[in-house]
Amino acid sequence: MTTMRAAQRQAQAKADYNTFLAACPSRQLLDRISDKWVVLILCALGGDSSPQPDGSDAPRAMRYSELARLLAGVSQKMLTQTLRSLERDGLLTRTVTPTVPVTVSYELTDLGLSLHRMTREIRYWAQAHMSEVLTNRDDYDSAAS
Repeated sequence: MTTMRAAQRQAQAKADYNTFLAACPSRQLLDRISDKWVVLILCALGGDSSPQPDGSDAPRAMRYSELARLLAGVSQKMLTQTLRSLERDGLLTRTVTPTVPVTVSYELTDLGLSLHRMTREIRYWAQAHMSEVLTNRDDYDSAAS
Protein backbone atom coordinates (compact mmCIF):
# COMPACT_ATOMS: atom_id res chain seq x y z
CA MET A 1 0.00 0.00 0.00
CA THR A 2 1.39 3.40 -0.97
CA THR A 3 1.55 6.28 1.45
CA MET A 4 0.14 9.68 0.60
CA ARG A 5 1.92 12.95 1.08
CA ALA A 6 0.15 15.71 3.03
CA ALA A 7 -0.80 17.57 -0.16
CA GLN A 8 -2.30 14.40 -1.63
CA ARG A 9 -4.29 13.75 1.54
CA GLN A 10 -5.56 17.32 1.50
CA ALA A 11 -6.57 17.05 -2.15
CA GLN A 12 -8.36 13.75 -1.45
CA ALA A 13 -10.21 15.25 1.52
CA LYS A 14 -11.28 18.21 -0.60
CA ALA A 15 -12.59 15.86 -3.28
CA ASP A 16 -14.54 13.94 -0.62
CA TYR A 17 -16.56 16.98 0.58
CA ASN A 18 -20.16 16.56 -0.51
CA THR A 19 -22.84 18.71 1.14
CA PHE A 20 -25.53 16.21 0.16
CA LEU A 21 -24.04 13.74 2.68
CA ALA A 22 -25.31 14.20 6.24
CA ALA A 23 -21.88 13.86 7.86
CA CYS A 24 -20.08 16.27 5.54
CA PRO A 25 -18.44 19.14 7.47
CA SER A 26 -19.15 21.51 4.61
CA ARG A 27 -22.82 21.44 5.70
CA GLN A 28 -21.85 23.35 8.83
CA LEU A 29 -20.10 25.94 6.72
CA LEU A 30 -23.04 26.19 4.34
CA ASP A 31 -25.34 26.70 7.31
CA ARG A 32 -23.09 29.47 8.63
CA ILE A 33 -22.68 31.39 5.37
CA SER A 34 -26.40 31.25 4.58
CA ASP A 35 -27.24 33.14 7.79
CA LYS A 36 -28.63 36.66 7.22
CA TRP A 37 -26.30 38.25 9.77
CA VAL A 38 -23.26 36.65 8.13
CA VAL A 39 -24.33 37.98 4.73
CA LEU A 40 -24.94 41.47 6.11
CA ILE A 41 -21.63 41.55 8.04
CA LEU A 42 -19.71 40.43 4.95
CA CYS A 43 -21.46 43.08 2.85
CA ALA A 44 -20.79 45.79 5.45
CA LEU A 45 -17.09 44.93 5.77
CA GLY A 46 -16.90 44.55 2.00
CA GLY A 47 -17.77 48.22 1.64
CA ASP A 48 -21.32 47.84 0.35
CA SER A 49 -22.74 50.14 3.02
CA SER A 50 -20.39 53.07 2.36
CA PRO A 51 -19.59 53.68 -1.32
CA GLN A 52 -16.64 55.95 -2.04
CA PRO A 53 -17.12 59.35 -3.74
CA ASP A 54 -16.19 57.78 -7.09
CA GLY A 55 -19.03 55.26 -6.69
CA SER A 56 -16.74 52.32 -5.90
CA ASP A 57 -17.10 50.28 -2.77
CA ALA A 58 -13.85 49.25 -1.18
CA PRO A 59 -13.57 46.81 1.72
CA ARG A 60 -12.84 48.51 5.00
CA ALA A 61 -12.28 47.75 8.64
CA MET A 62 -15.17 48.57 10.95
CA ARG A 63 -15.49 48.86 14.69
CA TYR A 64 -17.97 46.72 16.59
CA SER A 65 -20.12 49.76 17.37
CA GLU A 66 -20.26 50.73 13.67
CA LEU A 67 -21.46 47.26 12.74
CA ALA A 68 -24.03 47.29 15.56
CA ARG A 69 -25.45 50.63 14.36
CA LEU A 70 -25.50 49.57 10.71
CA LEU A 71 -27.15 46.17 11.22
CA ALA A 72 -30.59 47.21 12.40
CA GLY A 73 -32.19 44.55 14.57
CA VAL A 74 -29.11 42.52 15.46
CA SER A 75 -28.71 41.84 19.18
CA GLN A 76 -25.37 42.34 20.88
CA LYS A 77 -25.23 38.60 21.60
CA MET A 78 -25.94 37.62 17.97
CA LEU A 79 -23.44 40.12 16.57
CA THR A 80 -20.73 38.92 18.96
CA GLN A 81 -21.41 35.23 18.21
CA THR A 82 -21.45 35.83 14.46
CA LEU A 83 -18.22 37.83 14.48
CA ARG A 84 -16.50 35.14 16.57
CA SER A 85 -17.61 32.37 14.23
CA LEU A 86 -16.44 34.32 11.17
CA GLU A 87 -13.08 34.92 12.84
CA ARG A 88 -12.80 31.22 13.73
CA ASP A 89 -13.49 30.26 10.11
CA GLY A 90 -10.81 32.68 8.90
CA LEU A 91 -13.24 34.97 7.07
CA LEU A 92 -12.37 38.06 9.07
CA THR A 93 -9.69 39.30 11.42
CA ARG A 94 -10.21 41.01 14.75
CA THR A 95 -7.73 43.71 15.71
CA VAL A 96 -7.52 45.06 19.25
CA THR A 97 -5.83 48.44 19.66
CA PRO A 98 -4.77 49.25 23.24
CA THR A 99 -6.38 52.66 23.60
CA VAL A 100 -8.63 54.01 26.34
CA PRO A 101 -11.18 52.61 25.83
CA VAL A 102 -9.86 49.64 23.87
CA THR A 103 -10.63 49.82 20.14
CA VAL A 104 -11.68 46.60 18.39
CA SER A 105 -12.06 46.49 14.62
CA TYR A 106 -12.96 43.78 12.13
CA GLU A 107 -11.77 43.34 8.56
CA LEU A 108 -12.32 40.72 5.88
CA THR A 109 -9.50 38.32 5.04
CA ASP A 110 -8.83 37.27 1.44
CA LEU A 111 -11.05 34.25 2.06
CA GLY A 112 -13.78 36.52 3.42
CA LEU A 113 -13.46 38.84 0.43
CA SER A 114 -13.95 35.93 -1.96
CA LEU A 115 -17.16 34.97 -0.14
CA HIS A 116 -18.27 38.61 0.02
CA ARG A 117 -18.40 38.81 -3.77
CA MET A 118 -21.04 36.07 -3.81
CA THR A 119 -23.04 37.32 -0.85
CA ARG A 120 -23.18 40.78 -2.44
CA GLU A 121 -24.86 39.29 -5.49
CA ILE A 122 -27.38 37.41 -3.31
CA ARG A 123 -28.20 40.65 -1.46
CA TYR A 124 -28.60 42.54 -4.76
CA TRP A 125 -30.89 39.79 -6.07
CA ALA A 126 -33.04 39.88 -2.92
CA GLN A 127 -33.41 43.65 -3.13
CA ALA A 128 -34.16 43.62 -6.86
CA HIS A 129 -36.78 40.85 -6.71
CA MET A 130 -38.53 41.58 -3.42
CA SER A 131 -41.57 43.14 -5.15
CA GLU A 132 -42.08 40.01 -7.23
CA VAL A 133 -41.74 37.76 -4.20
CA LEU A 134 -44.26 39.82 -2.23
CA THR A 135 -46.72 39.66 -5.14
CA ASN A 136 -46.26 35.89 -5.37
CA ARG A 137 -46.83 35.53 -1.63
CA ASP A 138 -50.03 37.56 -1.83
CA ASP A 139 -51.26 35.48 -4.80
CA TYR A 140 -50.45 32.23 -3.00
CA ASP A 141 -52.12 33.34 0.23
CA SER A 142 -55.23 34.49 -1.66
CA ALA A 143 -55.50 31.17 -3.48
CA ALA A 144 -55.04 29.23 -0.25
CA SER A 145 -57.84 31.12 1.51
